[in-house]
Amino acid sequence: MAASRTRAIRLAHSPDADDAFMFWALATGKIDTGDRRYVQELADIESLNRRALEGELEVTAVSLHAYAYLADRYALLAHGASMGDRYGPRIVGRDAPPAPPPLADPRDALSRPGTIVAVPGELTTAFLALKLYQPAVRHVTVPFDEIEDYVAAGRATAGVLIHEGQLRYADRGLRLWADLGEWWHRETGLPLPLGGNVVRRDLGPALMREIARDVKASIAYGLAHRDQALAHAKAFSRGMDDARTEQFVGMYVNAYTVDYGPDGRRAVAELLSRAHRAGLIPAPVEVTFVAASR
Repeated sequence: MAASRTRAIRLAHSPDADDAFMFWALATGKIDTGDRRYVQELADIESLNRRALEGELEVTAVSLHAYAYLADRYALLAHGASMGDRYGPRIVGRDAPPAPPPLADPRDALSRPGTIVAVPGELTTAFLALKLYQPAVRHVTVPFDEIEDYVAAGRATAGVLIHEGQLRYADRGLRLWADLGEWWHRETGLPLPLGGNVVRRDLGPALMREIARDVKASIAYGLAHRDQALAHAKAFSRGMDDARTEQFVGMYVNAYTVDYGPDGRRAVAELLSRAHRAGLIPAPVEVTFVAASR
C-alpha cells in the first residue's frame, strides 16, 4: 500500500506568549495531525492582516477588524480566539486625561485639537475599538512594541497598547486613560473579540474541519499541560517576568480560545455590526465559523 502523501500547511501567528502557548503542541509534535504537516511562521499581527488580504497563507491569526475584509476568502476557525472579557487594549498617556474628576471622560480628551493617539495598525481590532469609542480621534500608526516609548517621549498624546504592553505600561510611567475591553463590556455585556484564526476557503470543507481539529487539539493539549506550555511561551514574553507571562497567557488563552461559544459568536457579530453601522467597515459581514471535525 502506498504511503499517504504529507501536506504542508503554513500556519502563521504572532510571536507572543499567548499564541506560543496555543500552538506549542503543534510546534513540538505533541498531537497527531495525520498527513498534515504545519509550517509555523511568526510575524506581528498587522503584517499578518496585510498578508491575509493577499490570500497568501492557508491558516493565519488575524484581527477581527481585518476579517471584515477577508470573509470572502477565509472562514473563522471556531478555535483560537483572543477575547478580552472585561479587559482589552488600553489607552494610556503620560498624564491623566486633561479633565477634572469626577466629570472626566477620556473620550472628550481624545477629541481635543492637537491630540494624537498612537495605534498599532489600522486593521487591528484595537484601532476599530478606539474608533467606536471615539470616532473623532486623530491617530498615527506606530509598531505595537514602540508605542509605549513613543508616548513616553511625548511624540503622541496617548497610545493604544496591545499584547504585553497592557500589563507593563505603568513601569514606563504611563497612566491609564481607558480600557477598551471594559468599556465594550459596559456597552454590550459581551467580551471584546480581538483576534482569531482563519482558514482559507479554497482548501475545501473537509480539510478546513481537520485543520480546526488540529488547532483545537493543540490549545486543549497546552491547557492540559500548562506548565510545559508556559515554559515554551516564556521565550516569547518580550521581557515580562514569569508571573506576568502567566497572567497574560491566562487573559488570552481560556474557554473562549477553546471555542468561541454562544457569547463569543455573538460578540463577533456585534462588533462587526456596530462597525458597519458606524461606517468603519464597507459592508455587512456574514461570519462563517469552522469547527473541529469529529
